Amino acid sequence: MSAHIPVLLDPVLAAAKIAPGERIVDGTFGAGGYSRAFLEAGADVIGFDRDPTAIAGGQKLLAEFPGRLTLIEAPFDQLEEELTARGLGPVDAAVFDFGVSSMQLDQPERGFSFRFDGPLDMRMGEGRTVSDFVNQADEADIADVIYQYGEERKSRHLARAIVKAREEAPIETTAQLAAIAEKVLGTREKIHPATRMFQGLRIFINDELGQIVRALIAAEKVLKEGGRLIAVSFHSLEDRIVKRFLADVAGRSGGGSRHAPMAVPEAPTFTLAGKAVEPSADEMAANPRARSARLRAAIRTGEPARAWDHARLSGLGIPPMVFSPLQSDWA
Repeated sequence: MSAHIPVLLDPVLAAAKIAPGERIVDGTFGAGGYSRAFLEAGADVIGFDRDPTAIAGGQKLLAEFPGRLTLIEAPFDQLEEELTARGLGPVDAAVFDFGVSSMQLDQPERGFSFRFDGPLDMRMGEGRTVSDFVNQADEADIADVIYQYGEERKSRHLARAIVKAREEAPIETTAQLAAIAEKVLGTREKIHPATRMFQGLRIFINDELGQIVRALIAAEKVLKEGGRLIAVSFHSLEDRIVKRFLADVAGRSGGGSRHAPMAVPEAPTFTLAGKAVEPSADEMAANPRARSARLRAAIRTGEPARAWDHARLSGLGIPPMVFSPLQSDWA
């Protein structure tokens, strides 16, 4: 198992501008890399993770920084409710490292990666597995998930092959599913043929994009004036949502719903903190998983949090499936 290396750590710390005694939310605790750096800089940290193995792994850090680290086993989109229940808000910064963690990828029994053969699971927390989905869902839904969340152009070919394969035997392992992609797509020069399919299924089964949207909205509510919002994304779907959310709340998107074009523009709830930051060549050489990372940051103003409706949310670049139920009753 490879050692965990926090991605874009120096730019995250620069954007966080930590002062001793500040309270920071680490929305994606994972292996605790960001949290450790925040604690060492003098902040009190509230770490969220819906993966119980991540919370269990954070016990050593809890003991090392007694009274300064709080770990909460919950999805990061529940941060407003969880902070309110504990009397821990408002906060000085909220930091998110979206996507799957290196720990999860490196555990064959979790089924996140086709690099290892293991059960076709991919869950970050509780819920149904990817195996449940590919064995029970309609072909059209499987195709839509692979296309909208994995951006795989051959999604319908893959879905057809999945349905045909499951008629012979249930698809229960990562190797079985990867073999289907290899048979349908052949070899690809830059990436494994199963890459986009696995990505799409993982994002769907964990509602990752819906989680991101709800977390950004929650962060708008819990950050105090001058609080910093920092988001690290790893692929275009995540980054598009973050970019458009920040453009909206910073008043850079034209303002208002298209259904009410004459409405008075709302006062910005954030100001953008510079341009997007990408990893340096040195970081990518040391940590190849950082190559697609992008950091965006913004600073909370004193304006009230916005009301988010369907029309405004639909402008964030969210795939339609986030809003629409599946045709098949697989769940």
